[in-house]
Amino acid sequence: MKKSQLAIENFKTQNCSQSVLLSFAEELNLDKLTALRISAGFGGGMAMGETCGAVTGACMVLGLKVQSEGKTIQELKAETKTAVRKFNELFLARHGSLQCKKLLGVDTSTPEGAALANEKDLFNTVCSGLVASAAEILETNF
Repeated sequence: MKKSQLAIENFKTQNCSQSVLLSFAEELNLDKLTALRISAGFGGGMAMGETCGAVTGACMVLGLKVQSEGKTIQELKAETKTAVRKFNELFLARHGSLQCKKLLGVDTSTPEGAALANEKDLFNTVCSGLVASAAEILETNF
């Protein structure tokens, strides 16, 4: 199964960040429960409508994926930063923003915004596509 499809399946029961990280957990030799726990606080733009959870989940994947043995911490940080910049550029080109509230057009960190997002079914119609897109970008480019 493609990672993008797996991410959509994960999104049925997990938040956006968890869905992306979890779809790569096995490949990264990351325990699934640990993946869920690490990424739990990043959904909904860190519960503030800020950086999209699919993006933060992707950053976590990249931090684990681009690391290689025998490198210094500084080299690993530089490689990760380069990969994150590339991911961000690709995601921005597709979606026009990295920010949850801009991608959804509502601020889900407020009760009114959350209610409107539910009313408009944005989590299913927009977020599931963002989760799939983040996983696809990772799978295709990294």
